[in-house]
Amino acid sequence: MECSVYIATSADGFIAKPDGDIKWLLRKEYEDAAKIGLVYSEFISTVDAIVMGRHSYEKVLTFDDWYYEGIEVIVLTTQKLTAPEHLSGKVRFESGAPKDIVRKLTKEGKTHLYIDGGITIQKFLEANLINEMTITVIPILLGNGIPLFSNGKEEQQLELMDVSSSKSGTVQKRYRVK
Repeated sequence: MECSVYIATSADGFIAKPDGDIKWLLRKEYEDAAKIGLVYSEFISTVDAIVMGRHSYEKVLTFDDWYYEGIEVIVLTTQKLTAPEHLSGKVRFESGAPKDIVRKLTKEGKTHLYIDGGITIQKFLEANLINEMTITVIPILLGNGIPLFSNGKEEQQLELMDVSSSKSGTVQKRYRVK
């Protein structure tokens, strides 16, 4: 099973403001971020399912559009949740350790998972399940917020696969996790 991360951060390593706000990602001056390196449409075309945490799912529900059409979304949560009517059959809820989730999805025939959401990414990294990370760094300092990585975790070696940059200062780094 391949597990990949595709995410954007501020230059100081945050994926969202403390309240979960990500509007800073949608500023006009950062539009070119979606056009450098491994573009999202190419990446998502290789994915069987998206595994995200409940907080990320709740944020996605506030968007005007559902960006995951045609791809199953698995939301990791310990709470009893139900998907809104318009997402029936597109979203399911699971709980369990990352290795158990990967084992279950492998048995279902999935081969490539997109892992999304700060805590979920951290847990999958901790379990040594992430194979590749694409991190797009937006040239802004948020000062504080929700970090992509947490402190106190074990060291993990990365192999740089590619780096791309744009005129606006956006930098995309692709790593293989050793």
